[in-house]
Amino acid sequence: SLVQTVDQAYGEYEPTRAARAISDFVQEHLSNWYVRLCRRRFWKSAYGHDKIAAYQTLYQCLETVALLSAPVAPFYMDQLYRDLTSIARSEAPSSVHLALFPVADSALIDQALEQKMELAQKLCSLTLSIRQKEKIKVRQPLQRLMVPVQNDADRARIEAIADLVKAEVNVKELVMVTDEDGILVKQIKANFKTLGPKFGQDMKAIAAAIASMDASGISHIEKHGTFDLDLGNKTITISEEDVLIAAQDIEGWLVASEGGQTVALDITLNQDLVAEGITREMVNRIQNLRKDSGLAVTDNIVVRILKDGIVEMAINANLAYLMNETLAKEVIFEDQMADGTLIAFDDVQTQISIQLSR
Repeated sequence: SLVQTVDQAYGEYEPTRAARAISDFVQEHLSNWYVRLCRRRFWKSAYGHDKIAAYQTLYQCLETVALLSAPVAPFYMDQLYRDLTSIARSEAPSSVHLALFPVADSALIDQALEQKMELAQKLCSLTLSIRQKEKIKVRQPLQRLMVPVQNDADRARIEAIADLVKAEVNVKELVMVTDEDGILVKQIKANFKTLGPKFGQDMKAIAAAIASMDASGISHIEKHGTFDLDLGNKTITISEEDVLIAAQDIEGWLVASEGGQTVALDITLNQDLVAEGITREMVNRIQNLRKDSGLAVTDNIVVRILKDGIVEMAINANLAYLMNETLAKEVIFEDQMADGTLIAFDDVQTQISIQLSR
């Protein structure tokens, strides 16, 4: 856990290591993952159990971060701690430097859950890297994401996080495939960085033997972590770290691999997907305009949009989604507008205006 890692780093007089661990947790896990994924929980109008739990978890994280960071950022963390506790915990010590350092509670550590979240983050990262490389915006929905699985345990882990991954990378379906399906063709080659120091003069023969491994051999090393390689005059055992495995791109799909995990993304667009992508872009523009206009996120609005031959068809196909996301009571398409905000992206060029719904 973070508490254990930071406590150990301080105990070994390694404040830099402690600070980096805290920074990684706050940026990658708390801010970029938990807070972003919980936005809808925070925004709920009803102050129910789920909303309270979301805020309490965030509070606990921030207070713990303040306590852990106090030795390396004494003034800022004291301010953060007092801002938090003055409202929520009147009985707390008056300063972070008078509070007890956190103690890790191993009973609260759910390793299975952490592994699932790490897998979800890895799948999302790989998929988003494909989008970024191909310049396909995340707001543009895609149809399918393909993920290879080695066994039933892999399948169960991915099934548990499938909805989360689909929402994060904006795909409609997550398809799991096995080597037996023969859809993803994998390539393997020697990792000279690890094999060189181990085997030296045998490297040429080893590299050739690895390159000639068939699908069953690649599957074996992925499942079991090792493989017995026949060099003719002797047999050696290589491990998963001794090879580099990657899947080939297949027609209509793009593949990314890292650390033994592979994803394949279907980048084919049809009319429905394009229309939904346009609608999502318009939702973003409307919400930005709401913010610039000083309207609250809970205010109901009336939206007026200038027809451009494309935007109205896309929005009409996804009208319920747009109205729900923007809290629009009415969407009106105009033939002419004199006071709208200009909006231009891809093939769309239109204007929008919003006003408070009466």
